[in-house]
Amino acid sequence: MTSVTRLDATTWQISLPFRGEEEIIGSYLLAGNNEVAIIDPGPESMLEPLLAAIAQAGFRPEDVTHLLATHVHLDHAGAVGSLVKRMPTATVYAHSKGIPHLIDTTKVVASATRIYGERMHQLWGDIEPVPAERVQTLEGGDVLTVAGRRLAVHYTPGHAIHHVVFFDEHTGDLFAGDTAGVRLQSVDYVRPPTPPPDIDLEAWFESIDAIKNLRPVVLYLGHFGATRDAPRHLELLRSQLLSWGHLVLEAMRAGKNEQEILAQLIAQTEPELQRATSDPTALTRYEIATNYAMTVQGYMRYWKKKHPERL
Repeated sequence: MTSVTRLDATTWQISLPFRGEEEIIGSYLLAGNNEVAIIDPGPESMLEPLLAAIAQAGFRPEDVTHLLATHVHLDHAGAVGSLVKRMPTATVYAHSKGIPHLIDTTKVVASATRIYGERMHQLWGDIEPVPAERVQTLEGGDVLTVAGRRLAVHYTPGHAIHHVVFFDEHTGDLFAGDTAGVRLQSVDYVRPPTPPPDIDLEAWFESIDAIKNLRPVVLYLGHFGATRDAPRHLELLRSQLLSWGHLVLEAMRAGKNEQEILAQLIAQTEPELQRATSDPTALTRYEIATNYAMTVQGYMRYWKKKHPERL
């Protein structure tokens, strides 16, 4: 069942029940000045729960005027092509490097299918293209006036080359997508989401610094929810990105293969999460949010592509 939480007079947090789990994938609804915006509407497999959440918040699909994507990975923006068919006045906003993959989904679908195989449709649903006339290109430095808010767009690569965050300079709300990492509710543990192909640690650290310099009051994560101690949270993410990356690098230099590196990463990092929570389901829930296998693949590609001299 979809969970909708009203955060303030104009903002709702939506928990999409991905793989039957709440508080794994989050979307945010903003309403004001006769406009409704959805930030990161999620995968197409969660289309009906998203529509149900919009109704629970008191709106209709045709009320939605803006679909904002922090980046175009399927768990954040896979539904946009299907949604625009039900939202006749909605425009889709994404970074210029992500827009082509929304208009022509061929490469995205082919790449994801190679990874997920027979589970592709079950996980992500139908990946429909967005008509070119329904998209609006974003760049860092843009400012959007959306649903009564003034949202500054900041380019934040590292997790993806097409990643942006949306910052409300008036309230201090920052909608962070995946740039601020994964931290599930009630667990004091930040996990780095590092899937291939775009991981770039240097760019990510610059993005972390850029977000810290904005001094946000609250980070709204895609996975999942609000975190209010932004400086500490971001430094925990930086530390994990470094330590996990170093672990993978040293294992590669020792000649270990992908499966051996995966086993080593799990063995060395799972105890950290177990110490951080008494929730017996936390390991499974974090794995749904960002799995170890793609984490290793992302780091291995990064080291081979960006720093072959270190191997």
